[in-house]
Amino acid sequence: MLSTFNFQQMISAFIVLFAVIDIIGAIPIIINLKEKGKDVNALKATLISFALLLGFFYAGDWMLQLFHVDIESFAIAGAVVIFLMALEMILDIEIFKNQGPIKEATLVPLVFPLLAGAGAFTTLLTLRAEYASINIIIALVLNMIWVYIVVSMTGRIERFLGKGGIYIIRKFFGIILLAVSVRLFTANITSLIDALQKA
Repeated sequence: MLSTFNFQQMISAFIVLFAVIDIIGAIPIIINLKEKGKDVNALKATLISFALLLGFFYAGDWMLQLFHVDIESFAIAGAVVIFLMALEMILDIEIFKNQGPIKEATLVPLVFPLLAGAGAFTTLLTLRAEYASINIIIALVLNMIWVYIVVSMTGRIERFLGKGGIYIIRKFFGIILLAVSVRLFTANITSLIDALQKA
């Protein structure tokens, strides 16, 4: 397993997950929840998110087989979702509306859909079409450590970065996500066309 470790793949996966999870961009949402008197438990949110993402990472293939969907098709669908998320970040528009009925803040909206949402699930399986599992798992663990630090220190981070700093970071990672979605789409559409031609 360690023989498939690749530092460059791990860093690439880390950056993609960092941009998709977008915990820095979620700081204003977390502060808003706290101001409304809703409890946000950083450790609970991080552990539940990690368990959900890891579970989907390993069981995702089985779920795809259940619905007779190949990884390339899922990766293309994932690329489209990542593309839309990037547009949200760059253009300040809301495509994915989070209108869940549950009022508890740690699970909803922090764990789902902010941390372990459709975007993160899709991204994990999409990355599996490109990178070795060990690199994605390490990248995910590092992201979860980062999530815990940020959620624990939301007030201080917002004061340090300021609203302008958070806005700029969000835009920057939006552009990275856009580029990643295009690359994933082109790589997997080529694989899918080749597979169809051979069939």
